[in-house]
Amino acid sequence: MTTGGTYVLEITVSHSITVEVGALGPLTFAADAYAYVGSAFGPGGFSRVDRHRELARGERDVRHWHVDYLLGQPATRLEAVVTVPGEDCECELASTLPGEPVAGFGASDCDCEAHLLELVDREAFHERCDRVGGGRSIEFDRSG
Repeated sequence: MTTGGTYVLEITVSHSITVEVGALGPLTFAADAYAYVGSAFGPGGFSRVDRHRELARGERDVRHWHVDYLLGQPATRLEAVVTVPGEDCECELASTLPGEPVAGFGASDCDCEAHLLELVDREAFHERCDRVGGGRSIEFDRSG
């Protein structure tokens, strides 16, 4: 993946964990599903998603973003990746996907409440991802 755009990571936490998340400090995550919304417009584009996958599989140790601290935990699993190639809709998705924001998580460079959501209704989340862009090119990858 080299093109850039916006992406959503669907993450499952198997049991309650407390994670030290950089400057946010310790955060407790309930056993549940979460969605993280990010953007990948740098020179590597969606290679950032490949980096997240490697970290989730335990093949990488370096943490750069808040989500890396969560993905690096044995209790988490990267379930799916949704990509929106060429579109900068990170903040829009973070504020409209169905879920409860995890205050401040992933939103240190914008005015959003959070870019990580605890998914209250996973089915509604999947439906929203299926129709996220009204014509935008959406790729849904369950190979997490």
